[in-house]
Amino acid sequence: MKSHYRVVVIGGGVVGSSVLYHLAKLGWTDVVMLEREVLTAGSSWHAAGGFHALNADPNMAALQAYTIDLLEEIQEESGQDIGLHMTGGLTMAGTPERWEWLQSAYRVFQSIGIEDCRLVTPKEAGELCPIMSTEGLLGGMWADREGYLDTTGTVHAYAGAARKRGAQYFEHTKVEELIQTADGWKVVTDKGTITCEHVVNAAGLWAKQVGRMAGVELPVSPLKHHYLISDTIPELEKLDFEVPMTVDLEGFTYLRQDQKGVLLGIYEVDHEHWAMDGAPWDYGMELFQEQTDRIEKELIFGFERYPCLQEVGVKTWVNGAFTFSPDGNPLVGPVPGKRGYWTACAVMAGFLQGGGVGKSLAEWMIHGEPEADVYAMDVARYGPWAANKEYIRQTTGQFYSRRFVMTYPNEQLPAGRPLKMAPAHDAMTAAGCRWGVNWDLEVPLYFAPNEDFVETHTLKRSNAFDIVAAECKNARENVGMVDITGFSRFEVSGPNALSWLDKIMASRLPAPGRARLAPMLAENGRLKGDLTVFNWGDGTWWIMGSYYLRAWHMRWFDDHMESGVSVRDLGEEICGFGLTGPNSRKVIEKLCHQDIAALPFMGCGHFDVGIIQARVARMSVAGELGYEINCRYGDHAKLRRMLLESGEDIGLQEYGFNAMLSLRLEKSFGIWSAEFTQGYTPGMTGMDRWIAWDKGDFLGKRAAIAERDGNGPAQMLVTLEVDADDADASGYEPIWNGEEKVGFVTSGGYGHTVQKSLAMALVNSDIAKQGQVLSVHVVGRERPARIIDASPYDPTGKAMRG
Repeated sequence: MKSHYRVVVIGGGVVGSSVLYHLAKLGWTDVVMLEREVLTAGSSWHAAGGFHALNADPNMAALQAYTIDLLEEIQEESGQDIGLHMTGGLTMAGTPERWEWLQSAYRVFQSIGIEDCRLVTPKEAGELCPIMSTEGLLGGMWADREGYLDTTGTVHAYAGAARKRGAQYFEHTKVEELIQTADGWKVVTDKGTITCEHVVNAAGLWAKQVGRMAGVELPVSPLKHHYLISDTIPELEKLDFEVPMTVDLEGFTYLRQDQKGVLLGIYEVDHEHWAMDGAPWDYGMELFQEQTDRIEKELIFGFERYPCLQEVGVKTWVNGAFTFSPDGNPLVGPVPGKRGYWTACAVMAGFLQGGGVGKSLAEWMIHGEPEADVYAMDVARYGPWAANKEYIRQTTGQFYSRRFVMTYPNEQLPAGRPLKMAPAHDAMTAAGCRWGVNWDLEVPLYFAPNEDFVETHTLKRSNAFDIVAAECKNARENVGMVDITGFSRFEVSGPNALSWLDKIMASRLPAPGRARLAPMLAENGRLKGDLTVFNWGDGTWWIMGSYYLRAWHMRWFDDHMESGVSVRDLGEEICGFGLTGPNSRKVIEKLCHQDIAALPFMGCGHFDVGIIQARVARMSVAGELGYEINCRYGDHAKLRRMLLESGEDIGLQEYGFNAMLSLRLEKSFGIWSAEFTQGYTPGMTGMDRWIAWDKGDFLGKRAAIAERDGNGPAQMLVTLEVDADDADASGYEPIWNGEEKVGFVTSGGYGHTVQKSLAMALVNSDIAKQGQVLSVHVVGRERPARIIDASPYDPTGKAMRG
């Protein structure tokens, strides 16, 4: 073991070994992995080893597909047998809602290029898995590339392949302390001290402690997980093939063959945490006593689904710990505020996702950005609030218990909520507000007509449809008011603020007293933000964006910081309300002492709104005459009261984000995580119209010019009108031109003003023209669609500029 390496990876499980392998594969060979005991000690050795295709997040599904592709490659490269059994897999549905969801998910798979799957009838499923009872099943999805592997062999294959490429790993080497230095980190072990530029926390069950060594409190916790291995099953002995990896979503179980028996795994509703502060250091190859009373309900489901289990005994029980994050996705990437410290932990499905995690982290470290959009597993998707132990307990437990429970797009889950509430929260609740969550913040969805109203959970239009329609109508015809606390705000100041902003933003900067839409690019020319920059005219600037990207954007700003510049997150200080509609000026004019009518479109300034000193901008996400009024947190409740009183006689009503999303679709305004992501470019999304090509150098300029002057993007953003009836597109549904797949939906919904089902979509550039007839799957059903001109409501923009 040397005294210096470029990278030290802590943890010798499947994730750490994959990170080590991918770093070496991409050319960084001065890397080492340290394991406190032996490779696989922790969760890897007792994992069930199954892998399957289905994932609700398409980007995660694509990374899982990469991992599956990689398995045979590392086996051949390392010479280590990984015991790969490509049996195929079934995912079964036993309720109409689940079957509807599975049909929809199948179409999403087509969108992202996973073609080796198909829908099957219960009869077909029974033929594919003869030991399964199909009673009560409505259908399923078959995937060719599912199966299982030998977990120990796979870890050694990753590590062995990494060693062949020049990397090193050492077992029985415990990391005891991490010390940040000016150049990187000191890794203090029981075998000596190593200096390095980068540290990767791939410590699995010990990720919490290794985080604390660096002053980082990671939102992770281990939970116990059961599976059993049966004795030999006579029915299997008679088959000349292995039964497939099978998931019974209604029964909370998964099954795979194990020699001539089966492994039956359970995601029990009655979950149990263990060692929330991290596993003991001397734990590693142990298991817990099985707790059959805690899993009785799920066991009954499993034994009914596979009746042969009722005739044989249980050979082995496994009750072991796995580490989970609040949403079940991994925590990967550079930790904000800790330069050179990286995480690769909470990878619940390590043998399914480990390859994609290792690839993405290695690309990130070496090239500055991963190839794929990995926000779903980015450690920066959580802020400091997620370190709270009770929050972690509630959310990780909720995810585990709901692992196979169907979640609807309009369903609001309760764990860890409510946490942060804007000051007017209680008053808005009394007015009927129903709440969603954005990062840590409660945000308004809509205002119910009475306290007894309960929204139905559905993949289609819910019983809140007419409520949202009324809110949209009032915002278009009179004036609506929406809480805008859920926007991020960063203050930029200092003598070099202007020059720094000019480099980090691709747009021209606004003049004093004006605001401007501003795309922000990575060096590779892909998007890093669809932001709004404000020049308040007093030496300070604001950057406004998506609230849930606060830590993600702040990390980006810090990584590109220069002297003479200060960036401050105002998310705990500033909130406000937005006014939308033709009467919005009448509401604010009654309260302002300055001439608010003189404020031009995209203008901004300091105004006295009643007794509140506010920063006001004239703009509207809805495409109407509108004003965004920003105030201190302590002024929020008073501001709401004043605005309601001022607008009482001219039709002012509150509305929520559901209406805002409908209104913005009618204007073809894109949003982050849908139309704009770090996987897309300005040319694809139309954000290139905001780029100041003739200004000096800016981040990503060379790549953006290459796209502009090349053959152009392969796909372009368009607006679709969809012939839908009781459901609307939501995202990632495939778009067809006859039998040819030509794109996918980025987001969709109902335009209540234009009374059309709308979708925004990325489609092949050669057919991205107005009037092009297409079709799109909506909740699994193919519907006619056509490309229409952008902004079906008020295409000239007269309403918001008037």
